[in-house]
Amino acid sequence: MRINVIIPAYNEADSIAHVINDIPNEVDDIIVVSNNSTDNTEMNAEKAGATVLTEDRKGYGYACLKGMEYISTKTNKPDIIVFLDGDYSDYPEGLSKIVAPIIEKDIDFVIGARVKRLREQGSMTVPQIFGNWLATTLMKLFFGAKFTDLGPFRAIKYQKLLTLNMEDKTYGWTVEMQLKALKQNLSYVEIPVNYRNRIGLSKVSGTVKGAIFAGLKILGWIFKYSFKT
Repeated sequence: MRINVIIPAYNEADSIAHVINDIPNEVDDIIVVSNNSTDNTEMNAEKAGATVLTEDRKGYGYACLKGMEYISTKTNKPDIIVFLDGDYSDYPEGLSKIVAPIIEKDIDFVIGARVKRLREQGSMTVPQIFGNWLATTLMKLFFGAKFTDLGPFRAIKYQKLLTLNMEDKTYGWTVEMQLKALKQNLSYVEIPVNYRNRIGLSKVSGTVKGAIFAGLKILGWIFKYSFKT
């Protein structure tokens, strides 16, 4: 299957080449979307062999949508899209494990779950851990979901991704995808993945403002879909 990777990146000059270099060779295109970066993220990503796009509007969702827009112009569309962070907290070499359920079992959607036993100490903040627990507990309560994480390392069939009509521009991207996957009855599984301390400061969980806005956006999406027919 043809695999494309989308990596949103905001000022990840010190980490982006590590991420790209660790991605398995089975990937056809590595797309780094520089989200208004002011450092050497774009130059370093290009040197490492990635396709580099720029999105001046700040927001994780904006960057992901930019990558999807680029893919939509391709003659040879991918079968699978993988989303991966640019801070080197994920282990890109684990991509083969993430896409395996899609290739081998025809699963629609796979989440890399950052389980406690595989997390490096300090790699997830207390607000992150609590937010993940609260969001997945609410999804279980309202939708009978089996998610345990909102992990950014994820894979989805390209055609299924298109049917989700993704729209969130900022912090709610991951939870929106999971909620819409539930609403559309996509088949999904979680795969435990290793997780380490990122290179540099987190733009979301590393700030009080970022953590608050991310939490509000995630809860907003959950309650919106809880009362949507």
